[in-house]
Amino acid sequence: MTAPLVLTMGEPAGIGGEIALQAWRDRSAHAIPPFFAIDDPARLAALAEALGLDVPVREIGEPGDCARAYASALPVLAQRLPRKPVAGSPDPANASAVIAAIERATALVRNGQAGAMVTNPIHKETLYAAGFAYPGHTEFLGALARVAHPVMMLAGPELRVVPVTVHLSLSDALAALSTAAIVACGRVTATALRRDFGIARPRLAVAALNPHAGEGGAMGSEERTIIAPAVATLAAEGIAVSGPAPADTLFHAAARKRYDAVLCMYHDQALIPLKTLDFERGVNITLGLPFIRTSPDHGTALDIAGRGVANPASLIAALNTAGAMAARRATQPAEA
Repeated sequence: MTAPLVLTMGEPAGIGGEIALQAWRDRSAHAIPPFFAIDDPARLAALAEALGLDVPVREIGEPGDCARAYASALPVLAQRLPRKPVAGSPDPANASAVIAAIERATALVRNGQAGAMVTNPIHKETLYAAGFAYPGHTEFLGALARVAHPVMMLAGPELRVVPVTVHLSLSDALAALSTAAIVACGRVTATALRRDFGIARPRLAVAALNPHAGEGGAMGSEERTIIAPAVATLAAEGIAVSGPAPADTLFHAAARKRYDAVLCMYHDQALIPLKTLDFERGVNITLGLPFIRTSPDHGTALDIAGRGVANPASLIAALNTAGAMAARRATQPAEA
């Protein structure tokens, strides 16, 4: 049996708390593996009462206490908040607790006390105001794990996508795109598909950058100078890879049967098709770390926080994905 999953609080003024409560409530219906939250127990108990959720909250002293508590209450490893949060209004005074929850979860999953890490959404602007120096979760976790270039995968029931450039403006993403970056993402993605998804010979598709894959250079040269050399390198290493393929013909149902994941050149090229196909059940997975990390593929939803209308489907998918990855990894030797 693998260790329990650990769920971080995320932005306390957002929907993270209420979807955590709902996920525990619906644990049997969705076969969610045991998990505990790093959060403020008083906050979660008050939130459950305010929203009319029949979810008992039980503070635990260590992850090993999760198994005894999980059947009858949501286990919570206490991370006290300096100020009582107000739904929809992030407070920089609570940023230190949000960051500490991520750091504690990372330590627990690295030392084996948690089988995988699931992170609730953070409000980046609030963390920046408190001195947070990273574009987002992915980069922060990479720094904590001393991994220079962690890879973001977004996965849904019908599609997996990997943006080669992530939290960058479009102009900066184009400047940052390189053959080496595409090759690195391809290697990490192929390894993860084998190790964590049980795909013996992963098939990667590589999206073009320009319309019509550059139309032979008439609409851009990046396909010839940057992307095609990366595809050739990956193929020479024995990875089943195709492309660069025009993005406008890459995501329909028939095309999706020909690959296991798509390497996309920029953020929205990856996220638009994924969220169009299944907005509610997308999962953010960080590849290349020495531990498993997943997250709901949505933000803090400050506009609906505290109203009891948030949909926990993406968090439930993130918990189940993390649990399946942890179970599969536990049966396999470590892979470099």
